[in-house]
Amino acid sequence: MDETGRDEAEGFCSAQFPRLVGGLSLHLGDRRLAEEVAQEALLRAFARWEHVRGLDNPAGWTWRVALNLANSTFRRRAAERRASQRLAGGPPSGESSATDGSTRIAIRHAVARLPKRQRTVIVLRFYLDLPVAEAATHMGVSENAVRSLTKRAVAALRVSFGDDVPTDGPGVPVDTEACDA
Repeated sequence: MDETGRDEAEGFCSAQFPRLVGGLSLHLGDRRLAEEVAQEALLRAFARWEHVRGLDNPAGWTWRVALNLANSTFRRRAAERRASQRLAGGPPSGESSATDGSTRIAIRHAVARLPKRQRTVIVLRFYLDLPVAEAATHMGVSENAVRSLTKRAVAALRVSFGDDVPTDGPGVPVDTEACDA
């Protein structure tokens, strides 16, 4: 890679890192792990920069790599949890999911409780503010599937918050009509 390509790749990675970490933090429920996954995805983009820079959507490619890495992390954690349960003869001692009462932490916990595909669609649609078509491409599903997953995820979040649904702030799903946007 020449100096210009290297500078371009470094600029791309620097610009993408905060957004990847934010989205992956919501998806994974762990900022430290999100930083590791984002860094690995960006290292892969950097290593393949000559190919990635020629794509229609280099950021989308990087996000897809990050989601694949995150999903691998979920599978690995599930296997570790099952092994731990077998060794201990029961469920491992849990970590407290207590919140400090702030809206941001409450949202993070509610999103973390969603099934993986619903969590992914919430991150893509509301945190990364992607349109339905782009979210569908990233998830490898139809636009109708994205709309359906979004409606179910928003409904589940409403149930989580009861009458106290947060109605403002970045990335807060307010109206299920937004699912069709």
